[in-house]
Amino acid sequence: MGAGAQEIDFSGQWAPIYHEDGPERLPGPELGDYLGLPINDAARLRADSYDADRISAVSEYQCRQHAADYGMRGLANMRITAEFDPLKQRILAFHTRIGFHDAERTTYLDGRPHPPDTAPHTWSGFSTGVYDGNMLTITTTHLKAYYIRRNGVPGSGRRTMTEHWVRHGEFLTVVTVIDDPVFLTERLVRSQSWALDPGQTMGSNWCEYAAELPLGDGVVPHYLPGTNPYLKEFSTWYGITYDATRGGGETMYPEYRSKVPQTW
Repeated sequence: MGAGAQEIDFSGQWAPIYHEDGPERLPGPELGDYLGLPINDAARLRADSYDADRISAVSEYQCRQHAADYGMRGLANMRITAEFDPLKQRILAFHTRIGFHDAERTTYLDGRPHPPDTAPHTWSGFSTGVYDGNMLTITTTHLKAYYIRRNGVPGSGRRTMTEHWVRHGEFLTVVTVIDDPVFLTERLVRSQSWALDPGQTMGSNWCEYAAELPLGDGVVPHYLPGTNPYLKEFSTWYGITYDATRGGGETMYPEYRSKVPQTW
């Protein structure tokens, strides 16, 4: 952090606003909807095999936290607290808590380096931040493998997340940038907003494992390549060509609309 940089305090109780990507973030995306994602064939193959029943049938999936990059887009409120240097009264770190399964993350602002690549990966990863004027830029590494869209589109354990936090009074805008050399051909840039909610009270989100589907031990619901019967439903329901629903870097850009036949 440069000398004289302005430290914006992002502390507070924050409630997510869903005016961006609402259908994806609230009820959840349709199976086979990869529109706007710069995914490669490996990611497509993994997503095509996805069966949501695995969350009910596999205990390891039932109570796991969201990875930090997905948690910023999820269905839970957030609390941010600042940790101050007792002598200089400068902000040393921000601590975030997101309600879904009590996910907590620390963002260090004291200039410490990231650990080596061989260090353990976690759901929260390892985050450091620097100020650029009134914007805080956060870099997060060491994330566990997860998904980047809640229909099985994967994110690898080698991805990194860069966040840009900007506060406008009672509103917080967070722009996230995902780099994943395993599953993405380009950077995935998304944004989400939060509203200050001083009266918000966060409790604990308890989770208990339970056998919700009678599939037996060791069964992981999935579809083998070429056997998922639901991949074309999204295309049919919304009148979108199947090729477009398969995603890819070019589907991120407005120019791609000229390649899609108009059905209205």
